[in-house]
Parts: sequence; structure tokens; C-alpha cells
Amino acid sequence: MSEKLLEVKNLEVIYKTDLETVRAVNNISFSLEKSQTLGLVGETGAGKTTTALALLRLLPDRTARVLQGEIVFNGKNIMELEEKEMRDIRGEKISMIFQDPMTALNPVMTVGAQIAEALELHNDANRGKEAVEKRVNEVLEMVGIPAMRKNDSPHQFSGGMKQRVVIAMALACEPELLIADEPTTALDVTIQAQVLAMMNELRDRLQTAMIMITHDLGIIAETCDNVAIMYAGEIIEYGTAEDIFEGEQHHPYTVGLFGSIPNLEVEARRLSPIDGLMPDPTNLPEGCKFSPRCPHCTDKCRREQPAYYETGTHRILCHLYSKEESL
Repeated sequence: MSEKLLEVKNLEVIYKTDLETVRAVNNISFSLEKSQTLGLVGETGAGKTTTALALLRLLPDRTARVLQGEIVFNGKNIMELEEKEMRDIRGEKISMIFQDPMTALNPVMTVGAQIAEALELHNDANRGKEAVEKRVNEVLEMVGIPAMRKNDSPHQFSGGMKQRVVIAMALACEPELLIADEPTTALDVTIQAQVLAMMNELRDRLQTAMIMITHDLGIIAETCDNVAIMYAGEIIEYGTAEDIFEGEQHHPYTVGLFGSIPNLEVEARRLSPIDGLMPDPTNLPEGCKFSPRCPHCTDKCRREQPAYYETGTHRILCHLYSKEESL
């Protein structure tokens, strides 16, 4: 039986200012087993990055509030840990590839120095400078960058190479969990394929669990064991990759996501966009959050928050699958 590495229970996060409250993550739960990959999918503003930052307790102190929930990593609730304990976890046990490699790197430090910084803070702190330098060389070569380039500055690298450096930094301490926040968004298609292939190979070699955050279902199909579809801060559908890509029952939002993907096998098929926009997180609708855009919306959808409909590993947050109503 597989062992759970991460378990998130009823997590709720808001951003609060003097003028308004943004409900970014609304009572979500999911788990991740060792060596597996979970995909978080959704539009911009769905709450994916906020979820990732909450896992590392990197939310902004002045505005963000975790109203409730547990984040259990290796049997410990990280919401209860002291900041010193969290610093020991970040980078060594849980690493994150941030969304934009252009801004994730320090422009006045060499890439080698930035990788060495993580090693010096964590597991190679007492092994001397030579051991740190050797590990820097290893991780650069591991992501396809010659070790001789460790003394170069970030501006001397292309976008794809910068992304590889960011991945090298995240993997330097061989973490148990890697969070990849849209790691290929700024890259062209060819480089994107190379980076994804490299990440898959490194994941398999190092047996690292991964959370892949993206809006691209193609990336999810290539990399993920389980998938969580997020909308307006909620996980509206959750299941294995087989449940999501081959199952017969889906949330209407998931159906809309698939309908907006080009299919080269179907001749002259017109894309079907999802009507409307993501709701304002400061003023979420009552009942189902997707109801203003849903083609199957009923009065019940507008009034009542749906409960999960579950079949095995697959669960859907929708009234369509309740006992009272049917498709």
C-alpha cells in the first residue's frame, strides 16, 4: 500500500485588506502519495498558486489569512510548526519552481552561487566548500547545463536555460516534494517539451513526488497520476488521470475545458469556449460557484452549495449527479 506524503484537509485562505476580502481558497482537500504527481488545473485566479504558497507557508503576512485547515506533511501538521522548523523544510524537504524564471533568479548573483546557497543552508552545510561545488556541478549537468557555466549570471542565459537553472535549484537538495508552478508557461513549444521530458526523467530517477500547477491539460496528461480541477478556489473535480481523461462523468466546467482544446483528429471542429468569466473572489455567488456560466444551471444550483458525488477515486462537486437530479 502506498504511503501518503502530503494530506491537505479543509484548507481555506483569504486575502484581507481594509476595503475587501478576497476568498482565494475555499475548503479544499486532497492528498499526495510518495513518488506520485498531482496536477492542479484551472483558469487564472482559480487559487492554484495560493494553494502552493500555503503548503510552504509563504503567503504574505500582512494580507493573507489561513482561516482553517490542516497541511500534514510526513505526519506533521506544518501549520503548527515554528518558523525555524519551516525553514528546515523549505528547499530541503519541499521545493518550489516559481512561475516566472525571469524574475525567480537574483540578477546580481551567478547561477552557481544561487544553487550553492540552498545547499549551504541545508544538507551540505557541514561538508565543506568542495562538496558544495561538486553538488552544484552535478545538478547543472543533471538539467543539461555544462558545469562550466556556473559562474555565469542569469542575463547570459536564454529563457529555457533559466528555467533549467530554477529546476536545478529546486532539486539540489533532492526534496521529497517538488511544487512546479506553471514551469513551462514562458517557453516556446519545443523548449517546453524538453523541460517536461527532463522533469519527468528527474522525478523518476529521484523518486520525488510532484504537484504540477498548470492550465494546460496536455501537460497534465503527460505528467500526472491524479488531477484536481480548481474553480473559484474550490476543487470541483478530483480523480486519477484515467478518471479525468477517460471517464464518462465530468463536471460541466471540466467538459468546457476539454471543449476548448483543439482536436487535430476531428476535421474542421469549431472550438467551444466557456461563456462568461471567473466570478469576483470578493463577491462569490451563492450556491454553486460555476452556476453563472453553467449550461445545466437550475434554481437549486443558484441556491445551494453542492456536495461531492463520489465513485471510487473520482469525485465531482455538482448537483447534476445528486439523487434528486440527473443528466
